Amino acid sequence: MSLWSRRKFFLTSLAGGAVAGTPKLFGADPSSFGVSLPVPAQGKRPILISSANGVNALHKGMDILKSGGDTLDAVIAAVTVVEDDPNDDSVGYGGLPNEEGEVELDASCMHGPTHRAGSVAGVRRIKNVAKLAQTVLERTNHVMLVGDGARRFAVAEGFEEQNLLTEHSRKIWLAWKASSSLNWRPGIDSPEWKPSVALREHIAPMFGDSPAEQALLARAVAVILDPPTGTIPCMAVDAKGDVSAVTTTSGLSWKIPGRVGDSPIIGAGCCVDNEVGAAGSTGKGEENIKISGGHTIIEMMRQGKSPKDACLEACARIARHYKNDKKKLGTFHIYFYALNKDGVHGAASLWRNGYEPKKQAMYAVHDGTESKLTECASYFDEIGGDQ
Repeated sequence: MSLWSRRKFFLTSLAGGAVAGTPKLFGADPSSFGVSLPVPAQGKRPILISSANGVNALHKGMDILKSGGDTLDAVIAAVTVVEDDPNDDSVGYGGLPNEEGEVELDASCMHGPTHRAGSVAGVRRIKNVAKLAQTVLERTNHVMLVGDGARRFAVAEGFEEQNLLTEHSRKIWLAWKASSSLNWRPGIDSPEWKPSVALREHIAPMFGDSPAEQALLARAVAVILDPPTGTIPCMAVDAKGDVSAVTTTSGLSWKIPGRVGDSPIIGAGCCVDNEVGAAGSTGKGEENIKISGGHTIIEMMRQGKSPKDACLEACARIARHYKNDKKKLGTFHIYFYALNKDGVHGAASLWRNGYEPKKQAMYAVHDGTESKLTECASYFDEIGGDQ
């Protein structure tokens, strides 16, 4: 037998032995080899999640999922409830305005089954921009429309124009103007003039004595000292495992007109891959844009990370940009939310507290039975975020 023949015989015999032993090697319980494999988290479908301000709206989306409706219709229905609420100044009607007193709205959405996306940014006088983003997705060959072009498209598609600045938000905006500009407060020739005083004392004369007015005063002080980045992301997976998501916002309060954050940016404030899941964010959008947070989380989940751990990784990337300098990182807050196609969900915040000082960061979950708040994981187990 030649050298090559003997070598070929040896390799063939070795391969045959390996195949013959395959049932023993690969069919055995891994624990018999001393290997402990992780047990995948068990999810539940259908399910919806959102930021905490959506807790009373998720039932609208769940009704659609339970009736066999589409996941995108479900998430749009849920956030529309919040957009319509004049008492929620983070999105839609009554959102806190830009520095000129104009409410500018942004939104984006993605439909997992068809891999389509729609987005609008810098939209004025159109209340339901989540639905408008869906209309861009469904009725155009574009992904994003902005500014006055987006407004005109909305009007052409039958959306109603209206003034989005409620009396509630207008009064808070005027208080902010008075606190930040010498030109929007009584001059030295006025009997109402006062020397520099604490913020609350300075703006208190603009509000009445009733409990409602005093509550509004407290809200004004809070949002002047720490301008909100109001947003609601919402994600859904149905019984079949199809996924969709939406994010809608009035953006950073008192922003420069035309400022756009992460909410309408596909791959940052909203990202869906029907093979993996969905992700969204609230907080300082500029930081999320720089790490493509939604896409980052999707890719982490694709590699096997849980939604919670993927969200924590997004926080870690932001923290590394600042070399984990807590003094700098403490000037802002950011949350990430994620849901995989098996119905496993999670969320993480940069700091342990939510937007309200000393309160645990939370997110909303509807598991088909009830809508409730669930604790976010936190990257830093401390209070931060410009509190």
